[in-house]
Amino acid sequence: MSSASSRPFVKTRLTARIVIVGAGTAGIAAATRLLELGFRNVVLLEAEDRIGGRVHTIPFADNVVDLGGQWCHGEKGNVVYDKVKDLNLLEVTEPHYETYRCVRSNKEVVPDVIADQLKAIAEMSIPDRQTELLDFEGSLGDYVNMKYWKELAKLPPIDRTIAEEFLEVFHKFEASVEGADHLFEVSGKGHLEYWLCEGELLLNWKDKGYKSFLRLLMKARDDQPEDLGMLKDLVRLNRGVAEINWAGADELTVRCWDGELITADHVICTVSVGVLKEQHPKLFVPALPAAKVRAIEGINIGTVDKLFLEFESPPLPGDWPGFNCLWLQEDLKELRASELFWLESVFGFYPVSRQPRLLQGWIIGPHARHMETLTEEKVLEGLLWLFRKFLPFETAHPVRLLRTQWHANPNFRGSYTFRSTYTDALRTGAWDLEAPLQDVAGRPRLQFAGECTHKHYYSTVHGAVETGWREAERLHLYYQARTSQL
Repeated sequence: MSSASSRPFVKTRLTARIVIVGAGTAGIAAATRLLELGFRNVVLLEAEDRIGGRVHTIPFADNVVDLGGQWCHGEKGNVVYDKVKDLNLLEVTEPHYETYRCVRSNKEVVPDVIADQLKAIAEMSIPDRQTELLDFEGSLGDYVNMKYWKELAKLPPIDRTIAEEFLEVFHKFEASVEGADHLFEVSGKGHLEYWLCEGELLLNWKDKGYKSFLRLLMKARDDQPEDLGMLKDLVRLNRGVAEINWAGADELTVRCWDGELITADHVICTVSVGVLKEQHPKLFVPALPAAKVRAIEGINIGTVDKLFLEFESPPLPGDWPGFNCLWLQEDLKELRASELFWLESVFGFYPVSRQPRLLQGWIIGPHARHMETLTEEKVLEGLLWLFRKFLPFETAHPVRLLRTQWHANPNFRGSYTFRSTYTDALRTGAWDLEAPLQDVAGRPRLQFAGECTHKHYYSTVHGAVETGWREAERLHLYYQARTSQL
């Protein structure tokens, strides 16, 4: 009798039971890669009634809109771009986010010659690989302010009041990029951890939306919108997870909200860090190790919401490529004392590619979270007031409003992550969240994926994809090593 035959039953790729919590980008990437690697017992548990997570394309107006991930950010080193670059799915977005008008709350339009100078200075204030940040201990907001005023001093005098108003709206714009409530909580030094893919950053998905990428991962049929391709029969919708029991060193038990118990050899948890912050004390039994908890507490997630307004016809004059809202101090003081205070964080509106009848607005932070609690009627009422306050022309009444509510949804609790000064203070980061919980033999039992677990591409879809593939490869390497030992 061989020594192998006297051993307990050994799991293989064909028999190992893998439960993936969350059918968002990371979960789909992990599941499809596992199947490609020969694993056969894979199930995805999704709390929502749809797949995709923070990639959510829906029909709206003349074709579709993306409520979550909207652009393929960059080309070089971007696994999303690499996957679709030859399929004619992407196009460059019009330069609305660079050529927008700057309008003050007294309806005064800042002359383009001045606005362009302020935009150029602000853009130079955002660090990419600036060596000054290597030893910078402050926040990104501190750094931007320092650079902005330093560069502005080199130019012919510009009205300081307008320069201050522009800096305020630029802070909001950049906070939306970071996924933070404000730039003063974003780590300056930690900002260097983020890798920006070279190439065009605002590549949109034409009239198909970002879901076309997920369908490509799943090998779903184009002519069948509900087809899940290789994930058919593997995804269980409306299956929120109440508990992941990883006690002991053998199988894990996953309990769904409806009481269903599922046993697994491996669990890959892909939920957002917002959900982890709220649920980890109850979700994991036993409690997670201190390093993991420190990462969950230290990695921050903000709220960035979209506001889509549909009109009967294009709402802005042809020479208006969108606009940003610059508040005069006296108007801002009056606003803050009113029930419309949340409008302070609606920083701009821009046209939507291939959607000529739409305007897309953005709102961030605590004011976004407040907006999410209001009725659609109240939100629309506020936005129309904002238009009357700023625009030097009349706009038609919108046909309808669509807004996102990423924080209010208990399955997300935020938009995307960033590295904060608190992250620095706790000496933690994605590396602590990424680390799998293994048994003494090195078997990955409880694994973590999702954009929040990527060291360099956090807050992005391509980052989420890489983490899903990473965890699939981790299991592949484990079983590859096990097979070689038999």
